[in-house]
Amino acid sequence: MRFNPKARLDTSRTSGGHVGGGGGGRIPIPGGKASGGIGTVILLLVFFLVTQCMGVGPQVLGDSGSSTSVGTGTFGGLQAADGGETGDFGSCRTGEDANNDENCAFVALENSMTGYWDSQPDLSGRFQPEQAVVIFSDQVQTGGCGSASSSVGPFYCPADQTIYLDPTFFDSIFEQLGGQDTTFVRAYVLAHEYGHHIQNLLGTMGQVRTQQGPESDAVRLELQADCYAGMWTAAAEDDGFVEDITDQDIEEGISAAKTVGDDHIQSRTTGRVDTSQYTHGSSEQRIAWFRKGLTTPDSIAGCDTFKANDLDNP
Repeated sequence: MRFNPKARLDTSRTSGGHVGGGGGGRIPIPGGKASGGIGTVILLLVFFLVTQCMGVGPQVLGDSGSSTSVGTGTFGGLQAADGGETGDFGSCRTGEDANNDENCAFVALENSMTGYWDSQPDLSGRFQPEQAVVIFSDQVQTGGCGSASSSVGPFYCPADQTIYLDPTFFDSIFEQLGGQDTTFVRAYVLAHEYGHHIQNLLGTMGQVRTQQGPESDAVRLELQADCYAGMWTAAAEDDGFVEDITDQDIEEGISAAKTVGDDHIQSRTTGRVDTSQYTHGSSEQRIAWFRKGLTTPDSIAGCDTFKANDLDNP
């Protein structure tokens, strides 16, 4: 994956964030239970960080104020947290910078995803970019979803419309699960997170009632975010920021979708698979809905997992 060297990057929403202690070292894979925060990794883990204020398992606050299960995400402005692995976005001016610096790649991806979703007719009059992306190390305090540690993985907090990400996740937990840390894998994760932001804007999160199980609303929410990630991927080369997405990049995205499937994570962490505990969907389902998005870049309706009778065959 490469960015247009001549693209001008917008870092106007980049600012400082707040973190707890310093990072460093490999992060152990959490052993099954969420650490109590909101829905996690959008595409990256089945664990949900619950909001501290709710005090109830893997859930987050939906737009109606009721508790809804999500694995959230968005990507509107980048916010470098203070301390640890924070990143300096001040030098990110062009796509060439993005090709040479991982922090600047975040900026280019944010610009690309914001432009793509802003152009969608179904979002006319309703689109707004997420408030921020907080790059943190070790631990972070959100603006409405409690606190979270690096072990939770990237996540979106609907209360403050912000995505939170510790970059060490990609070369620690994700690689321990068998995934690769590449530019496009990061793009896929962020696109999935942005998909959660779109769901927040459309009120889809308010539809979530059932939290676990292979046909649950939580799984349908996650698979739809994967589909949205595929939509962005299919159109990205036309946005002026992304110059090239190769077949190899797509294969890396498909591999990432497999890595974060509930069955794969359960098998790697517990040695068995329990479909009743699904919150994000199986590897094959996540791959299938990502591919669905690749074929329908201009149709949000094509990603309607809530109306799907067969989640295995979009």
